[in-house]
Amino acid sequence: MAEPLTRPALALIAGATAVMVAAASGAAPLLHLDRALAEGLHRLALGHPSWTRANRILTDWVWDPWTVRLLIVGAVAVLWLRRRRTLALWVAGTCAVEWTLRAVLRWAIGRPRPVWEDPVDSASFASMPSGHAMTMAAGSVLLLWLARQGHPPPAIWILAVTAAAVSVAGVAFTRMYLGVHWPSDTVAGVLLGAGLSMASLAGWKSAHHPRSTWTTPKP
Repeated sequence: MAEPLTRPALALIAGATAVMVAAASGAAPLLHLDRALAEGLHRLALGHPSWTRANRILTDWVWDPWTVRLLIVGAVAVLWLRRRRTLALWVAGTCAVEWTLRAVLRWAIGRPRPVWEDPVDSASFASMPSGHAMTMAAGSVLLLWLARQGHPPPAIWILAVTAAAVSVAGVAFTRMYLGVHWPSDTVAGVLLGAGLSMASLAGWKSAHHPRSTWTTPKP
């Protein structure tokens, strides 16, 4: 628990678990909130077709899970060429675990997606957790951590953190706005994706750095 990444990782995973359990068990307050928010956003999407088209472009191209995966592949390739191959495999393995866990949870929970008389977009398979949100959050944490290892200038680091935050929030919003996910789907996806990557990085640091380098010695 002294590892700085462990506590937030556990908190995020616990939060995601609570949301998924509440949704799977049919907790009325959560379901009512989901329905109210989803219906409001759907009315907004129907009333603003130009903005809706822009959100479809963002979710299908800019914030698509494959965009994040390609960035991760690039980072893994750079690590491999720099002979940091164990870390490269660790990062790739984390992404594989994220993909597998997401698929298993969606199958196990089996939550239906929102259904509309006049849909503005479509998606298949179960709804929770949101794959777009989970992949974006997990990938953003990994990419930011890797970027931090290169000690970027403050301005570049701030830009990277801002881009990651906007991307995570943006992809969560677009999936709700387009009516293909309930709000709690995206919340669970963001929390679980970020928590999973943080837990993986905590494991990496614990395995490759002596405990004495990150614990406070007793007086």
